[in-house]
Formats: sequence, structure tokens, C-alpha cells
Amino acid sequence: MIFTNYMGNHNQFGELGEQKAVAFLRGKGYTILERNYRYLKAEVDIIAQKEDLLAIVEVKSRNTGFLEGISDAISPKKIKLLTMAANHYVEEMDSDVEVRFDVITVIKKGHKFEIEHFENAFYHF
Repeated sequence: MIFTNYMGNHNQFGELGEQKAVAFLRGKGYTILERNYRYLKAEVDIIAQKEDLLAIVEVKSRNTGFLEGISDAISPKKIKLLTMAANHYVEEMDSDVEVRFDVITVIKKGHKFEIEHFENAFYHF
């Protein structure tokens, strides 16, 4: 039962982190096209567009700072799944856009949130 409550709180915090990331992206001029886009076993947290750029965004939320680096937080398997889902989405939409994979970290510090946006995150590993 305690595990279930933990998962509920964890999921709620993850949802809050995604909401903060959506607001952050909108503030930077992105249009949010999809949230929690699913394809087979893959789930993309946010698909956003700004001009001819499609951003596939993975959101990582924490109550405190990241103990691991971003490269440790997103496994090669997760990258493969995100790439597969992004390819499917672009084919499904039949659009000619540049695709970029980003990571947004949302860290809760007291009552405030620190948001960091890593563009082309998969190329930084």
C-alpha cells in the first residue's frame, strides 16, 4: 500500500513537471502539438513545434538536484524508443520538419521550480 501511494505521488509530481515544461516551452514560442504521445512501447512526453523545427521532448522531474547526469537518466533503450516514436509521428503527419531531441529537467527547490532545457540532448552524451 505504501508503494502504491508513493507511485501516485511520483506520477502526480511527474505530471506537474510536464505542466511546468509545457508552460516553459510556450513561453519560448513553441506550439505544443502532443503530450504523452504513444507509439507501440514508446511514449514521448511532449512534441512541440517552433517554425520548421519539431522538438521531441523528454521531461525529467526531481524533488532535488540530479544525482546522475542526463546521460544516465535516459537509457540507450529509451533513446531508441523515442526515435522510433518520433519517426512514426513525422511519417503520420507527413510534414517536412527538422527533428530535434530535447530534455527538460524540472527540479523542485522548496516552493520554486528550476527548469533547464537541453537542446539536441542526445548529441551531448
